[in-house]
Amino acid sequence: MSDTFSTYHPIINFCLFVSVMGIGMFSLHPVFLVISILSGILYCLRLKGRKCVRFLLGMLPVFLVTSAINPLFSHQGMTLLFYLRDGNPVTLESIIYGMAMGSMLVSMLVWFSCFNEVMTSDKIVYLFGKSIPAVSLVLSMVLRFVPKFQTQIRKVSDAQKCIGRDVSDGGTVQKARHGLKILSIMASWALENSVETADSMKSRGYGLRGRTNFSIYRFDTRDKTLLGLMLGAFAYLVLCIALGKVKTLYYPLLEVNPCTGWSVPAYLAYGFLALLPVTVDIMEDIKWHYLRSEI
Repeated sequence: MSDTFSTYHPIINFCLFVSVMGIGMFSLHPVFLVISILSGILYCLRLKGRKCVRFLLGMLPVFLVTSAINPLFSHQGMTLLFYLRDGNPVTLESIIYGMAMGSMLVSMLVWFSCFNEVMTSDKIVYLFGKSIPAVSLVLSMVLRFVPKFQTQIRKVSDAQKCIGRDVSDGGTVQKARHGLKILSIMASWALENSVETADSMKSRGYGLRGRTNFSIYRFDTRDKTLLGLMLGAFAYLVLCIALGKVKTLYYPLLEVNPCTGWSVPAYLAYGFLALLPVTVDIMEDIKWHYLRSEI
């Protein structure tokens, strides 16, 4: 297996992503943001390889645009740098806050791409199929829709190209017509596929009371140990944030909490959570190479 963390119980995978993304999204602490984005990039590279590099290059404009928008519309802060042509001031605090928001957005997108790779549709249905069957079915369909749509549109485009009706054939008007034709075919396919899926799930009694569920997942000892460590780290982080031991103030002046006996363990706890998937994978690789060397 290229990703050992994906083989853990779905509740472990789900809790890890919720805790890392939740803390990184709502705290906006510089240390948490750096840990989140770096660990997310490492895990994304582990999961996707070269595809992750192209994805990260696409995230660079997102970061730059998000960082530039905030100083243009928010003029709070005490450290004045210069005035725009319309007379609005640009402050250092607004620039730093924009960079923090850009980093948070990029890190969440990176982590969500990892979430999409690890949390497959069968795991979503397994976790929420009993409590919220309709929502879990919609989530599983949404998660698998994008890759299926991409695969199907390639098939349709190749078929249209064989008869000279691809978007690369003809003049501008003909290219537009061919593109609309492909989109029309894809819309019909998506609607038909959703209806077939709904009918199939209904015929199997999905969501009915008393319906049994097939499961290939077992909550074993390694899952219990890892879940206990994760819950302990997450509880300590929530406690530190609630008590104000880990906080950041961007307006009117930038102020970050000092390094204390509370904050340093909080940074380590968040680093443990964020780097946990990569750490598990590396430990499994070391174990595998060791076993191979003993043969």
